[in-house]
Amino acid sequence: MSGYLEFTDLLIVEDNPHDVELMLRAWRRRGIKVSYHVVEDGVLALDYLYGRGAYEGRDTGRQPKAVLLDLKLPRLNGLEVLGIVKKDDRLRRIPVVVLTSSREERDLREAYRLGANSYVVKPVDFDAFMAAVVDVAHYWVHTNEVWGL
Repeated sequence: MSGYLEFTDLLIVEDNPHDVELMLRAWRRRGIKVSYHVVEDGVLALDYLYGRGAYEGRDTGRQPKAVLLDLKLPRLNGLEVLGIVKKDDRLRRIPVVVLTSSREERDLREAYRLGANSYVVKPVDFDAFMAAVVDVAHYWVHTNEVWGL
């Protein structure tokens, strides 16, 4: 699923299509304009960022303003993706927002240790979830100033 042409504000790494649809609905309802690209697992996230595999030829000089990263992903989990991104000089400046249902302290601690820029627990309540994803997109896409991307 993609909502971008040449530039992507957000890379959404989420394997739950229902959560993705709720994010997109929330942004549309609040009039938040976001270009995005969605991948369903950690391997595809890295392929997108590195311009390899299905994304061979993608202009990697134009990286997303932020990555919204779930932790519980198939093939390569979110913490593994985060660790790879934050160790790479070419990618480390991309803000990574962990957006997860995990309230586990060890996940929170490990995400920040690996370099997460933010850790947001997905609220179970529909309205709270909608508000949280609106706040995340508004801040990371429209408020935060990005350097070196």
